[in-house]
Amino acid sequence: MIDRAAWPYRMKDLSSLTGLPRQAIHFYIQQGLVPEGHKTGRNMAYYGEEHVARIKLVRELQHDRFLPLKAIRAVIDERDDAFSPAQRRLLVDVKERLGKHVAPRSDDARETVDAKELAARVGLEKKDLDEMIAIGLFAASPGPRGRLRIARDDAWIVELFGEVRAAGFTRKLGFPASIMTIYEDAMTQLFDRETALLTSKLSHLPADRVASMTAKVLPIISTFLARYHDTKVRHFFAAM
Repeated sequence: MIDRAAWPYRMKDLSSLTGLPRQAIHFYIQQGLVPEGHKTGRNMAYYGEEHVARIKLVRELQHDRFLPLKAIRAVIDERDDAFSPAQRRLLVDVKERLGKHVAPRSDDARETVDAKELAARVGLEKKDLDEMIAIGLFAASPGPRGRLRIARDDAWIVELFGEVRAAGFTRKLGFPASIMTIYEDAMTQLFDRETALLTSKLSHLPADRVASMTAKVLPIISTFLARYHDTKVRHFFAAM
């Protein structure tokens, strides 16, 4: 027997309380974004308030903030003690002080564009769009009439890949959109190491100072990455 006071909900209750269809909730559970319920049979399980809260969090991050699943998983992992309480407080304080430096580029953080129309405009197939979403380059959410929409802040990714296609790197030649996994994985690993370094080395400093240092170094690092990649290419061909 289970404690129904602690596990009061069935799947239909979760769907009603969160406004999500059971298929979406099952998907979140399969992806490890929401913990499994207390199973009492092959097709029967009960859930608690933690499940309702987690589902609402994932829905907000995916549908309101347009974070891809990989980024949502990172947020959840962070809440599960990837950072110490002191490090998390530092990051929150730094975020507040950075303001515009980490704010969405659009005036409205929830401003979206029609994904299919954008892809067609830049010469991409629907399959390209689906693959970029699948590898976590950006998130998408159904809009009015079920039309897929993405955040305007992420439109540049689709536009740039359209330029890659226009340069001749076609699917027929062996360049699916999923090839961008190379860059997504590399940047994710780099960013994880950056945040670990920042929190381990600067957690003893005032948040104001860390925010000031971070605001100054962000454009420097961005320039370094672009120019160093260019340098790598030049060195490679110079050695041929």
